[in-house]
Amino acid sequence: MARRAGTAMRTSPHLTPQERVALGKEARRRCPRSGHAEYRPAADRPDPLAVLEEQSAARVPELVPIRYGRMIESPFRFYRGAAAIMAADLAGSPRSELTAQLCGDAHLLNFRLLASPERDLMFDINDFDETLPGPWEWDVKRLSASLVIAARANGFDDAERARIVTSAVRSYRESMIRFAGMGNLAIWYEKIDAEVLEALATQSLHKRGQKNLARSMAKARGRDNLQAFDKLTETVAGRTRIAADPPLLIPIGALLPDVERGALEGQLSGLIHRYGKTLPSDRRALLADYELVDVARKVVGVGSVGTRCWIILLTGRDGRDPLFLQAKEADTSVLAAHVGESRYRNQGQRVVSGQRLMQAASDIFLGWERVDGLDGRQRDFYVRQLRDWKGIAVPEEMRPKGMEAFGRVCGLTLARAHARSGDRVAIAAYLGSGEVFDRALAVFAESYADQNERDHQALVDAVHSGRLPAEELPST
Repeated sequence: MARRAGTAMRTSPHLTPQERVALGKEARRRCPRSGHAEYRPAADRPDPLAVLEEQSAARVPELVPIRYGRMIESPFRFYRGAAAIMAADLAGSPRSELTAQLCGDAHLLNFRLLASPERDLMFDINDFDETLPGPWEWDVKRLSASLVIAARANGFDDAERARIVTSAVRSYRESMIRFAGMGNLAIWYEKIDAEVLEALATQSLHKRGQKNLARSMAKARGRDNLQAFDKLTETVAGRTRIAADPPLLIPIGALLPDVERGALEGQLSGLIHRYGKTLPSDRRALLADYELVDVARKVVGVGSVGTRCWIILLTGRDGRDPLFLQAKEADTSVLAAHVGESRYRNQGQRVVSGQRLMQAASDIFLGWERVDGLDGRQRDFYVRQLRDWKGIAVPEEMRPKGMEAFGRVCGLTLARAHARSGDRVAIAAYLGSGEVFDRALAVFAESYADQNERDHQALVDAVHSGRLPAEELPST
């Protein structure tokens, strides 16, 4: 029987803080912090293109060329789609054997502005498609490498890149030490809201950077269901419909013949009805007040291109009271082969459970369901709002100081997320008060950025040779 992940992330809560500190220091003896600097590709390292092809085999065939087209654009775009490749590489790296719930894809663009249920603007991790319990340091390494790759694209020099990574990792380490001294409820209530962001910006950024943050926060507050409604819909014969933007957005009416379309509409209508059972009773009642209007297939992100993703338009009080939901296919985590399968048999539930555990506040419509596809295969989905005050960073516009400040906020955010599930006392003791781990990850991140560039070039060569198909289209 396959090993299942997530059965024991914390040490026993009955251990004293002193005993948990001892566990962290013992882990440091087994796996020295300086050892995390090392990255060497394994002699039997899987062909990265074969890893991508294996993933693509389970995806919508006509969308796979779009995925490759996005990944060849740059090393950073490649990295966003290469979580499975990096997971295999990290599996052979030194392990602290201290675990936490992982994001599984903690690159810098998966940290962003979000809305809390109380309508407060917050900063948090956003993408949990790969979430599973595992070695906490894997998330920190993926974040660190993403910062170097983005910094290289901006032409930052060696010293600037080193400062950016060590600052982000120091923020993670010092935050974890602070969290280790806090009580369990205090950790649960901890959040990074607009007030915290503004204070950090005042400490770290010049006036220009502070103005950019204020502009980003104002823009995020405008990205809601009504804004999505105005942007994504049109009126056809007096009825509201999702507007086509092929191949990135195709309404269900244009996607399938009448018979198949009717069957799929029935399945998706059933999905919305049944998934509501995974919501708390108050939110289930709220969902029941909405009526299904239209559905479209949407291409999202980079790594997710080719997975089945539907946007679903519902209306409430009237035609100007919209709700956009996104139902996204959830497959087995790329971490599962290396840390064990999820304890949840429904992959959508795996994603939702990980998100609720790591985020300070999750979308009120976050839930999951399993659907029988038209091809006879069962597929798992998770559902959330399409847009709710979401604001994303633009690394290409960052200067070194701005990326350094952003990395610090990401480090703080990741530490808070890990502290909710892992043994924060043991992890803090492992990290210690010195900068050994910070410096080690700066070295690792540069080495892994080199590997990422080699893998990106291999994909570019494969496309140019005709081994893999690519279609370059505007990004979402």
